[in-house]
Amino acid sequence: MMFGNVLSPESFMGQHFLLSAAARSLSLTKIAGMSDSEAENLFLRLRWPQTGGEPLCPRCGCRICYDCRRATDRPRWRCKACRADFSLTSGTLFAWHKLPLKTYLMAIAVFCNEVKGKSMLALSRDLDVQYKTAFVLAHKLREAMASATKSLVIGGDGRTAEIDGAYFGGHVRPKNLAADRIDRRLSENQPGNRKAVVTMRERGGRTLAQVFPTEAGAVATIRQRIARGTVVHADESSAWNSLHASFVMQRINHQDGYSIGGACTNGAESYFSRLRRGELGHHHHIAGPYLARYAQEAAWREDLRRSSNGEQVSGIATLAMQCTPSVDFCGYWQRAQA
Repeated sequence: MMFGNVLSPESFMGQHFLLSAAARSLSLTKIAGMSDSEAENLFLRLRWPQTGGEPLCPRCGCRICYDCRRATDRPRWRCKACRADFSLTSGTLFAWHKLPLKTYLMAIAVFCNEVKGKSMLALSRDLDVQYKTAFVLAHKLREAMASATKSLVIGGDGRTAEIDGAYFGGHVRPKNLAADRIDRRLSENQPGNRKAVVTMRERGGRTLAQVFPTEAGAVATIRQRIARGTVVHADESSAWNSLHASFVMQRINHQDGYSIGGACTNGAESYFSRLRRGELGHHHHIAGPYLARYAQEAAWREDLRRSSNGEQVSGIATLAMQCTPSVDFCGYWQRAQA
């Protein structure tokens, strides 16, 4: 990792890892003290780790590239084989960027330092950019987080996974007078933008989160993303009844207890606790097309909660340099204007 290693959590018995010095392997003052060339060299090593930071043509893979940087311009190279020009961020999540690379590194560090999520208004003030700039940048970072678990299958023989679902979005505000209020539990009174976030969490492993219209709509995906032979723990929801034919199921009725007979979904509940606290404390409203990105961000934060902030920054920056340009947010401003 670029910012140092951490000791194992077992080294801090009696002290929470987040309170230890090992959790603070990177400070904002360290990034602020970097020169532009130091930030460029860092992103070079993250972009092309296989060559130690020496550029490779993203178009043909040729290793013979020479510097063609213009005066007072960002790094730029020209491939000897295909004659294509490319920059440090060409073909990555930060393609066509306008802010300095040190600002992006600062944004990643500020984003990682929040354990429950980062408010876009606060991020825009920290970076001195428009709210919309901070909004797009944060969603690109969430897209990088999600790429780490793309097509990942969890579990396996002798492994245990937990599944659970929770509903987000579509709040119906009750009327002032009690006589005018409706029963918000009935399906006919539910808003159309209320979705279910379903999490699949392997004990001692990764967390997968996806959005579905209902919990029952996640059954097919659960069969694809959890390997056969996995012991699956679930609550009393009838949506999981059909999974008994595919997995060894352990069910728990939370009306009777949190853990009975070894059946427990506390790991999945811990994930939803983090997502819900981020919704209430920072984002205030997560729904619609952006709900999946917020859910994937919470899964990433939950999985790496025992990693130092330096490791988290290096991990996100590496994923961002390995991802292709964002499908959802490339040209976001232009689409909004159109």
